Amino acid sequence: MLILLAFIIVFHITSAALLFISTIDNAWWVGNNFSTDVWRMCDRNTSICVAITDQFREYQSIQAVQATMILSTIFCCVAFLVFILQLFRLKQGERFVLTSIIQLLSCLCVMIAASIYTDRHEELHKSTEYSTEVSEGQYGYSFVLAWIAFAFTLISGVMYLVLRKRK
Repeated sequence: MLILLAFIIVFHITSAALLFISTIDNAWWVGNNFSTDVWRMCDRNTSICVAITDQFREYQSIQAVQATMILSTIFCCVAFLVFILQLFRLKQGERFVLTSIIQLLSCLCVMIAASIYTDRHEELHKSTEYSTEVSEGQYGYSFVLAWIAFAFTLISGVMYLVLRKRK
């Protein structure tokens, strides 16, 4: 049981780390001389970064991605704290339902964020406010990590739903 518990804790911390990296790092959309994410666009040639503000055409979509990624990260951290509390408070044989619900909310948020970005990426990168042409890029590793974090949080949420507290 102790090994299973350690695996679940490591799995949850890995999920949170993936969410933090994909939310913060500047590599959702990359090209030869630029990288962009939901916060800013950086030109590698001049090392100038431009914040994505309401001057951009699809700013509402970017804000939705920002908000849901932040919510996902917060839910994942809260789920971990609730799990630790439930670990000591639950009676033997009870399930970690609250932890599972919060983790599945985190899963839902990261899925919404990545789905919005996937759907709107063409319109997001056609904006003339960028200092560099960014339409000729490709998805970066932060975007891929967001989808991997979706899978990890989904698996983690289901694991908590199935898990019972044992001695």
